[in-house]
Amino acid sequence: MATSSSLFYPIEKELYSLERNLKTVAGTRHPILYAAAKHLFEAGGKRVRPALVLLVAKATSEKENINNGQKRLAEITEIIHTASLVHDDIIDECTTRRGVKTVHNVFSTKIAVLAGDFLFAQSSWYLANIENLAVVKAISKVITDFAEGEIRQGLVHFDPSISMDAYIEKSFYKTASLIAASCRGAAMLNGSSTQVNNDLYLYGKHMGLAFQIMDDILDITGSTKSLGKPAGADLTNGNLTSPILFSLAQETDLNYLIEREFCNNTDIALALFLIKRGGGITKAKDLAKEQVQAALYCLQFLPKSAPVSSLRELTHFIITRLS
Repeated sequence: MATSSSLFYPIEKELYSLERNLKTVAGTRHPILYAAAKHLFEAGGKRVRPALVLLVAKATSEKENINNGQKRLAEITEIIHTASLVHDDIIDECTTRRGVKTVHNVFSTKIAVLAGDFLFAQSSWYLANIENLAVVKAISKVITDFAEGEIRQGLVHFDPSISMDAYIEKSFYKTASLIAASCRGAAMLNGSSTQVNNDLYLYGKHMGLAFQIMDDILDITGSTKSLGKPAGADLTNGNLTSPILFSLAQETDLNYLIEREFCNNTDIALALFLIKRGGGITKAKDLAKEQVQAALYCLQFLPKSAPVSSLRELTHFIITRLS
């Protein structure tokens, strides 16, 4: 099976530069902010979002070039994503992320809030300097989408009546919006046609939804070691995702566990068992596969190239993340 890193071979050089640049984002003006940003970016992560930006940049360029605006957009995408994680971790009271302590655990909640704010502000500054108004508009909206997603999620904590449409919409705001907008932005910076820009927006949207659904499945099936955070964290926080929503009809006992907010020590383990038994994981995986197929469909209009092959393989790779 291919690994995500082997799929990045057309953009290895650019990803190496991106990694170096991310570590200098906070500059040296304030030691605490610098330390918080360094802690975040050294925790790693798969860098799937900037990789998509760089691959789309090559896929929509006749000579497979990547311009400076696209390189900067790749960095902006990862900075915005990281800023959202810092704030998510505070809201969800996570102690670890990617196997290392979260920012608010290493420093304090105040510093974490400020570090997240700083990263959002820094991304806006970088964005303004791309000097392409259409791209600025597309990416700026993402930051409001993040807040919208968090608010929507907060309003339906421990609410088993949430519809699948509402779950998909929330997932769009929280994850797919950034990937969709940044894929479109990368194409826009090549002066691609409106049709190509729209196809790549939809590609990013479906890719992002598949990614989020698989993340939600891994929260149920993964171990603390593989996730870098405790399994069942979504349930503990009252975030009812597709695997549990699909299992509710088969496993009515889940409703009682949700009603009492998994307050007993054994409730999370029991809920994980019932979700697996109720077929929720299989149905959620089918939903992710549908999104993957929709994403692949959007790529068929691009001319064949190594970057497009990488985009296809990366899309398939999402489904194979269940290990």
